Amino acid sequence: MNARSATAATKGRILVGMSGGVDSSVAAALLAEDGYEVTGATLKLWGGESDSGCCSVADVEDARRVCDTLGIDHHVFNFGDEFNAHVVDPYVADHEVGRTPNPCIECNRHLKFDRFLSRARALGFERIATGHHARIVERPDGSRRIGRGADTFKDQSYVLYMLDQPTLAAVELPLGAMTKDQVRAKATEIGLRTANKPDSQDVCFITAAAGRETFLGDRIPLRPGRVIDNTGDVVGQVDSVQLVTIGQRRGLNTAGGGAPRYVVDVDPANDTITVGDRDALNRPAVELSDLVWSHPDLATFTGPVLAQTRAHGHPQPGHFDGATITWDEPQQRVAPGQSVVLYDNNEVLGGGLA
Repeated sequence: MNARSATAATKGRILVGMSGGVDSSVAAALLAEDGYEVTGATLKLWGGESDSGCCSVADVEDARRVCDTLGIDHHVFNFGDEFNAHVVDPYVADHEVGRTPNPCIECNRHLKFDRFLSRARALGFERIATGHHARIVERPDGSRRIGRGADTFKDQSYVLYMLDQPTLAAVELPLGAMTKDQVRAKATEIGLRTANKPDSQDVCFITAAAGRETFLGDRIPLRPGRVIDNTGDVVGQVDSVQLVTIGQRRGLNTAGGGAPRYVVDVDPANDTITVGDRDALNRPAVELSDLVWSHPDLATFTGPVLAQTRAHGHPQPGHFDGATITWDEPQQRVAPGQSVVLYDNNEVLGGGLA
């Protein structure tokens, strides 16, 4: 397959974000087949050590060689300073005050769409594309929303909830109707080197060997803390309050026996962790901040919604009053700093932070 020798493109120029994985590789191939004049671009974000299958020199090389196979040009954009400012530094700052951030969402928000789209337009590209498993749904009034991808287990609509109308109008998501198996089969069919490459895992700037404790410990002072129960009795201790999150069960050094205990509150100001049984985790509602919507008209939205609190969690029904979701049935407390995404059936309305 050679896009350069193909007939003249009819759908315009498009810049495809290529991570070096199979999804973005196939996204580029499909767009070339569909008549776009495709160029690939890899974002160099994290300059340190990485073993997650993202942001490494090997990943850049995989993307380049895929582009060679497809017969398209390939660029590398260094957004390292912006990545540190918008993703790494806030990640560290959130942990310092007991919040649980989602760096992948912030990377999408600031780098993989906003900054990438700005660079694409500066270079004369009409559109951008990524290999996310999600769809762009055009509604009868011409507005757009992010919709769930066809592959339930790979759906990434949750991490794209922040995309607004101008961005949605300029983005293609070619894999939205495909399962992961179909993506790999397509990559094999056209001879892409990434066909069987494992998916990237975890946070790209934290290595499995060093872990979160080493990464954060090099940047902020980690403090031990006491673990108390709901009566205030000390029942254990943790090596670092900043590494504990809501719902955690392991690493609390509590006495053995009895019912399992879970973290129900983190108080870094007083170096204290509160634990309780599973029922103590449940909350009737969650208040959201930093709300964003897929369309400005939704800014005053209230009513029944489905809300998802984790990337691969199950959406739960509730009622949104403009600031707070009251669950139809109590749900596990959402860790402060985590995103809660609001859906209308399978389409994203918007979301915010717990």
